[in-house]
Amino acid sequence: MDVIFSIFENRAIQAAILAWAVAQAIKVILTLVISKRFDSSRVFGSGGMPSSHSAMACALVTTLGFREGFSSPLFALAFCFAGVVMYDAAGVRRSAGKNAAVINHLLDGLAGNGLHLDEERLKELVGHTPIQVLAGALLGILIGVLVA
Repeated sequence: MDVIFSIFENRAIQAAILAWAVAQAIKVILTLVISKRFDSSRVFGSGGMPSSHSAMACALVTTLGFREGFSSPLFALAFCFAGVVMYDAAGVRRSAGKNAAVINHLLDGLAGNGLHLDEERLKELVGHTPIQVLAGALLGILIGVLVA
């Protein structure tokens, strides 16, 4: 049980979790303001503004930099990890979302022509624009500075 408590006493983990939670809360609030409705999928869902993946990774790397040193191997590892996370969010996962939108559009067209396929719609909001990744990164850095 001490191991579990020590994990949650870790400032880097605290910063990462807080950054993720704040980013997700911002997504919920933005959806409420823009769409005038509560969308429960925004609480834990991926995609949208800001990138919670980027926020979490940047909070982690920032906290480790301040606590372990910006020349430490641990900081270097976290820095590379954050880079991969942000590249994936704006690249691979964004492309997957675009592909899902095209496939959903094709399925809708087929259904409109009388052909009904028993397929569920693919999730389109899985990646991020570069601005969403940047916003998440800045949020994570800010939280990392505050928590460190």
